[in-house]
Amino acid sequence: MLLISAILFGIAAVGGIVLAILYKGNKNRPLWLAVAHGILAAIGLISLIIGVFQETTNGLILISLILFVVVALDGFILFAYRLRGNALPSPLVYIHGLVAVIAFLILLVGIQG
Repeated sequence: MLLISAILFGIAAVGGIVLAILYKGNKNRPLWLAVAHGILAAIGLISLIIGVFQETTNGLILISLILFVVVALDGFILFAYRLRGNALPSPLVYIHGLVAVIAFLILLVGIQG
């Protein structure tokens, strides 16, 4: 399950990178891409939670899980801004991306053991 979550987070990250590039360039960010990014990340988070309970894990996996929960909460806030048609707060966008990258790298190291 941990490997599945890493794969899902990796795919979600590609969408996140595209969204970040479009955000930085003040380009239109397709809603479908934001939704797909969120759904893939949510399934990745669920897989990670299941993996933590099913498999023997280490502290790095738990740290990654906590960070991904923070990222998910930030993502919900960003999506709410988007649905209301409000401008996304830059600090939240950058925190979301930075913490997601850190959580992903910690997850990969944790999986390697």
